[in-house]
Amino acid sequence: MIDSPSASNAGPLPAKRPSRPVRKRAPGRPSADSPDLRGRLLEAALACFVRKGIAATSLRDIATEAGVTPALLHYYFGDKGQLQQEVIAQKILPVFAALREPLLQAGDDIAALIAGFVTGIGRIVAEHPWLPPLWVREVLCEGGALRDLLFDRIGPQLPQMMARRFAEAQAQGRINPDLDPRLLMVSLVGLTLFPAAGAPIWRRLLDADDLDFDTVRLHTLSLLDRGLELDHAK
Repeated sequence: MIDSPSASNAGPLPAKRPSRPVRKRAPGRPSADSPDLRGRLLEAALACFVRKGIAATSLRDIATEAGVTPALLHYYFGDKGQLQQEVIAQKILPVFAALREPLLQAGDDIAALIAGFVTGIGRIVAEHPWLPPLWVREVLCEGGALRDLLFDRIGPQLPQMMARRFAEAQAQGRINPDLDPRLLMVSLVGLTLFPAAGAPIWRRLLDADDLDFDTVRLHTLSLLDRGLELDHAK
């Protein structure tokens, strides 16, 4: 009878291979009980649009930002064009709609109309700091992806409406006859959105980190109300 080899005669046991960490897959096509990720995906798309520009942003960029697969974006939105339209409808247009309503309530009070616009823009920028850089890149720059949005949807609701109010007030002798009502609207935008977009530059350039929103708002309203009060006789 042949004895089985004892443990002392047996060779060394082969070393165990280290187990590989299980890599979590990014969420793909959701199951029936998965939460709706639409809001999260829209936030990711908006962040990429602000940081890289709409034209330079790919669906893969947005998927990486959201921590999902591109297939999930296709599932919810189809393609980049449809996703862009959803960002406009769900993220951008509601911001301007919220600004428009208080301005309509100002009625014929031009001072209230101007104050409402200045205060409203300041509030919007505080709540949505992505707006000024997106506005500069996608509306003001040639070839910006949101320029048609300004002409077709935002313009008739805000700038054109306010310019008409200014023209009516001027015809009634209630504002300076030397002003152009259309350029007054341009001036308002220049005194609100532009300083917000350029804040990182002028705060550093002028050592002005101490200037908060209320200070900027009061400065703007004082400038519009009384101007520089220059002595033209000199």
